[in-house]
Amino acid sequence: MPEYSLRIPPHATSPRIARDFVTSVLHAQRLGGIVEDAALCVSELVTNSCVHAAGTGPGLLLVTNPVGMRATVYDGDVNLPVMREGFDPGGGRGLWILDSLTEGRWGAEHGGWRTGRRGEGGKGVWFELGAPGPVGGPR
Repeated sequence: MPEYSLRIPPHATSPRIARDFVTSVLHAQRLGGIVEDAALCVSELVTNSCVHAAGTGPGLLLVTNPVGMRATVYDGDVNLPVMREGFDPGGGRGLWILDSLTEGRWGAEHGGWRTGRRGEGGKGVWFELGAPGPVGGPR
C-alpha cells in the first residue's frame, strides 16, 4: 500500500500545506470521493498540532489502498486529545468534525513521528476514510 509522508513547519500556512498535499495524493490514487472530508480532517489535526504542541511542527503520514485511506498526524506533545463535551462557539470543534466525518473511525496514541512506536515521545492522531480495509500504519 502506498505511503506518503510530509513534515510540516509550524506556520499559519501549515493547514493549507497539509490540505494541498492530501488532495494531491488522493486524486493521484483515484480516491476523489473522499478528498474533501480527508482534507478537512487533516487540516483540523494539523491546526490542533500547531496550536497545542510546541516543537518543530507536525508530521503527516498518509497510507492509501484502493478503497480508502488512513492519515496520522504526529507531534511532540504527549497529551492525547480529548473531545470536548458540549458546543463551544469559540473553538474546540475540530475533533467533533473529525468524529462526524469519519463516523468515529479515529483515535490517538503515544508514539513518535519517525517510527510510530509506542513509548516514544509524542503522539499520533489518526483517522480513516473510505471503505474499511487494511490501510496499515500504527494503531
